[in-house]
Amino acid sequence: MKMYLISDNVDTLTGMRLAGVEGVVVHEKNELISALNFVINSKDIGIVLLTEKFSKDYPEIVNKYKMEAHIPLFIDIPDRHGTGRSENFITDYVNEAIGLKL
Repeated sequence: MKMYLISDNVDTLTGMRLAGVEGVVVHEKNELISALNFVINSKDIGIVLLTEKFSKDYPEIVNKYKMEAHIPLFIDIPDRHGTGRSENFITDYVNEAIGLKL
């Protein structure tokens, strides 16, 4: 199984290509949907890396694919500007998920 990148910028794609990961750069909503349909229908892609911008800008689309697809596994990654997450995102996630205050 291969990894595949769906990125919002060329720099991230270039870096991943140097590591042997193929991918595509998309900027519009319809391009994102086309790229997601491509990876869903591909039999040899097991992990899809998405830059965090897509989950922030189009959460309904990204979450739909994440929840409905067993394969591939979708993973959000930071882009060249760093992560868009808060400093305490793991603690906040645990608090929200199980109600445990850390």
